[in-house]
Amino acid sequence: MRDLSTFKGCPVPQPVRLEGRFVVIEPHDREVHLQALWNGLGGMEINPLLTYFTQPDFKGIEDFDAWLTAVQKGGWVTEVFRDKATGQVVGMANFMRPDPANGVVEIGGVAHGPGMSRSPLATEAHYLLARHVFEDLGYRRYEWKCHNENAPSKVTAKRYGFSFEGVFRQHMLSKGKNRDTAWFSMIDGEWPLIRAAFEAWLSPDNFDETGRQRRRLEDLRAELAASST
Repeated sequence: MRDLSTFKGCPVPQPVRLEGRFVVIEPHDREVHLQALWNGLGGMEINPLLTYFTQPDFKGIEDFDAWLTAVQKGGWVTEVFRDKATGQVVGMANFMRPDPANGVVEIGGVAHGPGMSRSPLATEAHYLLARHVFEDLGYRRYEWKCHNENAPSKVTAKRYGFSFEGVFRQHMLSKGKNRDTAWFSMIDGEWPLIRAAFEAWLSPDNFDETGRQRRRLEDLRAELAASST
């Protein structure tokens, strides 16, 4: 754990552009991204994709636009994922609820469109976002929260290296129903090992000629943890 006697807090996350081998992360710009993001999330198929988001179902792109505008005015920083190979917008995530005085921020409103499936795009995007939070901004704690019934999101959080911390019962209402919220986090002291596993997984050596992974991210992280003890 770092010496906190001189900790002065962290900057509030701002829109940022980050680039990896597979993905470019761009700050959401309504004129540039709205239609492309709507399309990348499947058009009207966005509602099944966002089953566990709290807002009502969208009736069309106008509702999606209004929702994005509202959450950004409320403090979310929306980042858009673009596939470097195709140039297509394929997903998004948001920096949310920053607590810069204590060095805490959440990544949420995460939506991976069909173009991110069965590819390294999502893993690299979340590696780049976490690296920005810990190394560029100096945060101490990075949070991931989801509806407790959202099993895929919980699996994804654990795969990326977030630790499960518990369930906040009756945490909020979602689409007129109760939502129990599962909380996950990673902290700065864990980041070097998590980063090393991400980078080992993203290495070209970890993919065969068909683009399939040779080793799982979870296994790489476990081996690194074992070798450091």
